[in-house]
Amino acid sequence: MRRFLQRHVSQVALSPSLALIAIFLYGFIAYTAAVSTTNSKAFPRFDSFVGLEQYWRLFHTPRWHVAFTNMFLFGGLFLLVTISLGLVIAILIDQRIRAESFFRSIVMYPMAMSFVVTGIIWQWLLNPTLGIEVMVHQLGFTSFRLDWLTNPDTVIWALVVAAFWQGCGLVMALFLAGLRGIDEDIWKAAAVDGIPAWRVYVYIVIPMLAPVFLTVVVLLALSIVRSFDLVVALTNGGPGVSSDLPSVFMFDMAFRRTNLGLSAASAVVMLGTVLAILIPYLYVETRERG
Repeated sequence: MRRFLQRHVSQVALSPSLALIAIFLYGFIAYTAAVSTTNSKAFPRFDSFVGLEQYWRLFHTPRWHVAFTNMFLFGGLFLLVTISLGLVIAILIDQRIRAESFFRSIVMYPMAMSFVVTGIIWQWLLNPTLGIEVMVHQLGFTSFRLDWLTNPDTVIWALVVAAFWQGCGLVMALFLAGLRGIDEDIWKAAAVDGIPAWRVYVYIVIPMLAPVFLTVVVLLALSIVRSFDLVVALTNGGPGVSSDLPSVFMFDMAFRRTNLGLSAASAVVMLGTVLAILIPYLYVETRERG
């Protein structure tokens, strides 16, 4: 027994954690999938098996279509804005400017806040009665309007701006770390050949940051799928359901509409979306390390 423990001490040490993960992660995933095949309402009822009927109902629910479409609309805009501006800010900070640590801290400071705090701050800023609109009116521009939170066509931009403000610091830090890892000889060779800096970035440096781009996309995509607290704090899904996301839909069905079966079906679809993002990433990572 003593010899066995000496040989397998690492496995023995990890076994409690693995057992907890198996029960509370994979076990509850299986439990949720099982609930999604029942007609459960307020509580799980496994004697009401309905097969895939909840999935059929889910994809024929107009509100789910709004939430699922919003996830890709919000996600696409969030990825585009955050990656573009995060990369530009990282390039500017990489120019060895003065007070670099100060500017880096300013950009990264919102990361210290939760999405709930971020949502409340931007709710105040975008409130037409006490936020940015009132400040601009006091400067004399009385025709200025900033009604993103009350306009169903523009409310998604409020989510994008708040999420960008919170996530830009992480993206900047990752790109800055990648830029600092670029061989200095590349810049020296480009300077000798007289190549403009923007061409070095476009044709050499940015393509070399491809692994960083992949990591950034995966991290941001996962935060998009899990976005719940930001939406609840900033818009609560409104006006109407125009800013609903799948996570808000799932919560609403489980705890307000007492439709646990439909909520579980939406959770399984969200899990499938996460896996669709993670599996290609893990495949690429495995190939690179192999």
